[in-house]
Parts: sequence; C-alpha cells; structure tokens
Amino acid sequence: MNKEPNEAIEVVGGKVETVEVSKHPEASIPVSDLSLADIERRRSHPVRWAAIIVGVLAAIIAPYWFGRTLAVNNTDAIISMFNGVAPQGIALIGWVAVVITYVGLAMAVVVSPSWPWLIVFVLGLAFEQFIAGLSMLNLNFWYSTYVVYGDQSALANAANLGILAAAIGIAVYAVIFVGLLVIIKKSSPLNVLTKSWASFILYFAIEALALFVVLFGGLLTAV
Repeated sequence: MNKEPNEAIEVVGGKVETVEVSKHPEASIPVSDLSLADIERRRSHPVRWAAIIVGVLAAIIAPYWFGRTLAVNNTDAIISMFNGVAPQGIALIGWVAVVITYVGLAMAVVVSPSWPWLIVFVLGLAFEQFIAGLSMLNLNFWYSTYVVYGDQSALANAANLGILAAAIGIAVYAVIFVGLLVIIKKSSPLNVLTKSWASFILYFAIEALALFVVLFGGLLTAV
C-alpha cells in the first residue's frame, strides 16, 4: 500500500519549495469522556480552598478576640510586660507583622508550590490580629486605648500606627503598581518596572518610607 506523501508548500530562503511535514497518525492526547468543566473542577481543589478560607477567617477572628480579651482583663500584666519597650519598637513590631503577612500572600500568588507561603500568610495574619487586639485597633483607637491603658496608652497607639502605616503602604503600592501596568506599554524599556522583582523593590521602598514617617515624623508623640 502506497502512502501519500505529507507535504506542504512553504517559502524557504526566499524560494517556494515543497517540504515534508510530520504526521501524527495517533492522537497524543488520550481520549477522555471528561468535559472541560469536569477537568477544571478537578483542578480547582475545593477542599483545599475551603480549608484556606477557614484558616484565614480563624486567623482574623480568634487572635484579635484573644488579644482584646487580654487587654481588657489583664491590663496591668500587659503594661508591665511592655513597660521597658520604646514606642518606636512597638510600632516596628506592628509594621513587621503586616509586611510579613503581605509578603506571604504575594509569594503564594507568585511562587509554586504556594502552600508554604500560605502558611506564612496565615501565621503573619494571626500575629498581626493578635497585636491589633492587644492595642484595641479600631477607627477610634486613641479613645479605646486611653480607656483601657490610661496614661500608658502610648505603646498601644504606637502598635496601631505601625499597623496602619504598613496597611497604607500596601494601598499606595497597589495604586502605583496598577498605574504602571496601565500606563507602561509592553514594548517600552520601562516595562521592567512591572516585573515581579521590581515590584517587590517598589513595595519595600514604600513600606520603608511609611515606617520612617511613623518613627521620625512625630506621630508617636502626637497620638
């Protein structure tokens, strides 16, 4: 039985030539009765996502409640524990907690496998929420901290300022980064600013500026 040649006409080196192309008599993808929706459903890992959501909610609620309970019921013990720490140090702790949380989340999105960084994210979030509970973080935290800690409220206020500074830094970074994605064309040399490593440098630069403002901008003595 003669096999028909599998040929095609192409331009090679400026000349029109007839060239052979490869044949694939057998399908390289196995036959399956699964639909595209079934395949995507298998890849979605709903149990894992449910566990992540539950873990995040637990990291938000439980540590904040526990820290707030300690602040209200064991105020004297909390004050004596942190009595020798400067407000700048407390603000730094709050700032670091938020930065670790964001870095864990960002790396979980960028790096594969993501589960080690998801653990960092959840633990960082729990730590940040615990500090927020101890420092009575809310929209009117300066009033709440004074009610609970009295004249020693400066330390709690410092923790809140550190947390808020890092959170504002994330918001500013997000606005700038999205703006760069919209403005800079892919063909532009400035497109390097949208790379992951460049975005991390930008993020840490903004966060460092936010921390500098809190530590040396007079906010710790103003609140």
